Amino acid sequence: MSWGLQVRKEASPPSSTGATLGRSDRSRRAGLWEGWPAIVFVTGLIALWELSARYFDVPKYLLPRPSQVVGALVEGAAPLFLEHTPWTLLEAGLGLAMAVSAGIVIGGLVHFSSFARAVLYPLLVASQTVPAIVLAPLLVIWFGYGIFPKLLIVAIACFFPVAVAVVDGLDGADPKKIKLVKAMGAGPFQQFRLVKAPSAMASFFTGLRVAATYGVMGAVIAEWIGSDRGLGMYIVRSARSFRTEHVFAGILVVTLCSIAAFLLVGALRRLLLPWERHITARGERSLNHDH
Repeated sequence: MSWGLQVRKEASPPSSTGATLGRSDRSRRAGLWEGWPAIVFVTGLIALWELSARYFDVPKYLLPRPSQVVGALVEGAAPLFLEHTPWTLLEAGLGLAMAVSAGIVIGGLVHFSSFARAVLYPLLVASQTVPAIVLAPLLVIWFGYGIFPKLLIVAIACFFPVAVAVVDGLDGADPKKIKLVKAMGAGPFQQFRLVKAPSAMASFFTGLRVAATYGVMGAVIAEWIGSDRGLGMYIVRSARSFRTEHVFAGILVVTLCSIAAFLLVGALRRLLLPWERHITARGERSLNHDH
């Protein structure tokens, strides 16, 4: 009897906690490794740029070397990061908040009302055919050079991906789950709260991630039209003064801000949707079991 217990104990699978930790470590290592090819490629391009500009003696006003761009970034660090960048991020954040609010409301209307879908959805698509930079002069004429027209430009740039993501997420709710909660006596609001809203969250955050990067770009475009501070103004003034290395420094800061916004939304998604990690882990376990 004791021998049989010993055999069963020896044959028992390893603890799920240890296996989960092992898979988590492997996933982290795989994630780190996935970023290396892009880093190596970009580093190679920068090195090629630096060497080519030095070898052909390209004028700084035409194409500055990366080392000169870094020098301009260090030289203008105080005004860039203390004056211009916070203002651009403020415009991007407030405009994105406006776009998210409008996108959720319009997306919900399109989903729940067939009349709103027939009227508003084509207008959503048509809104993307007009570039924000074309509307910017009109908004300045109508609302002046204050912050409000800049927020409108950011909101217009960010609205479409949020609204479409909300519509797709709500439309993609599992009909079997809806039938199940209906059979249990759930009303329309409970169906929305229990099934449709959680189903739409993943799609919503995908659209929000795209919109967050558009927000920084929209703020910069808005500042091109007329502003006394901001990264867009910094880039325009540097271009007019033929300080091309400062233009590249401003572009670099804009790129870093966009990447930071993208990563911030991803972190927020992991924080607010913790069940996605469990679904992914379960899928990995199933895949490993099949192999």
